[in-house]
Amino acid sequence: MSHNVPRTRWYRIIVPILIACIISFMDRVNISFAIPGGMDQELGITSQMAGVVSGIFFIGYLFLQIPGGRIAVHGSGKKFIAASLTAWAVISIATGFVTHEYQLLILRFLLGIAEGGMLPVVLTMVSNWFPEKELGRANAIVMMFAPLGGIFTAPVSGAIISALDWRWLFFIEGILSAIVMMLWWALISDRPEEARWLPEAEREYLLTQLKAEREAREEKVEVSKAPLRDVFKNRGLVTLIFLNFFYQTGDYGYTLWLPAILKNLTGGNMADVGGLAILPFVAMAAGIYIISLFSDRSGKRRLWVCVSLLCFAASLVASVVLRHHVVAAYIALVVCGFFLKAATSPFWSIPGRIASAEAAGAARGVINGLGNLGGFCGPYLVGVMINFYGHNVAIYALSVSLLIAAILSITLPKQCDIQPDDEAVNHPGKGVAASNR
Repeated sequence: MSHNVPRTRWYRIIVPILIACIISFMDRVNISFAIPGGMDQELGITSQMAGVVSGIFFIGYLFLQIPGGRIAVHGSGKKFIAASLTAWAVISIATGFVTHEYQLLILRFLLGIAEGGMLPVVLTMVSNWFPEKELGRANAIVMMFAPLGGIFTAPVSGAIISALDWRWLFFIEGILSAIVMMLWWALISDRPEEARWLPEAEREYLLTQLKAEREAREEKVEVSKAPLRDVFKNRGLVTLIFLNFFYQTGDYGYTLWLPAILKNLTGGNMADVGGLAILPFVAMAAGIYIISLFSDRSGKRRLWVCVSLLCFAASLVASVVLRHHVVAAYIALVVCGFFLKAATSPFWSIPGRIASAEAAGAARGVINGLGNLGGFCGPYLVGVMINFYGHNVAIYALSVSLLIAAILSITLPKQCDIQPDDEAVNHPGKGVAASNR
């Protein structure tokens, strides 16, 4: 029984992955504090240009999505992420020296390239280490990188900018990336069969369970030598791409503009804004974990994706409706935080259920890469809307995008959910229901 098996994998694999992801999040969103913290005035950045600066990251983000997924399946995710961390450190420090907005655009684009393979690589690494019945919780813990990164980034960024200036924000976070790279290299292993530190009982359990699940999927899913083509032939995977696009439009539209929204709502300084930004990220951590539990226990992946997106959209609308009541509007923004990443755990548990392992590895890259074009559209949309119509209309636009994503989640195939006869989830060798429909 799995409960008698050592659980070394939970801290030797999940903890280093989580820390690396936290650093990636900090490097990604520190721009949202730097811009209202003095960068806009020093470099002459308008609200529309701020949207481009925040969003151009996600154009570069496209380039390594599919290669990253394939490297994690066939090569070494450990080496890939080590190289990525090194690049993040160099680019972050270089950002602290910019003197013109176009230099900033180039560096943000390069940072996007450097971070591009991160999520498909780590999600594939997690799937190499955790059977289906643990995968939702393992993904949920990894997805905690966003709230934990926000919890650290918000007060630290606000304090650094207030005590020093926005340039030191990039210097310090670049140094952190270099430190984490050394920890990553010392701790992580790509697969159970490669980990010398793994207890034998745990190794035997993982190899047996994961092999049985893989063989069961291959019985139900045609294995192809052209996984990228399979991604676009699979209706469920294509739906996930579009769903993720509209989801990330709302997600990063909120995340990258949250400091500016809070500053506009309260009129506080950057230290105050940093403090206020903590609570939405604390709520985010709770939301990810709670929804992942509901999703794992019920097996209803589609339902919990839809519920999370609808509640996120409704909370955004409430923050505008209640804008004349600062405390109530702030509470609505905290509720937004709860549902912001809540859909990610059930969402990222789906590709492996409706595609072969090979196609799922490529699919994670395509879904994350094309979907994260919404990471460009969201911040840019908010910047344009603020420039022409104000903050309120911008937030309504993000709500509409989330509503579209929720509607798309309803159209996903039923194979996305764990069915009652999916015995392999709890019993090795009996097969996992997965279909390439």
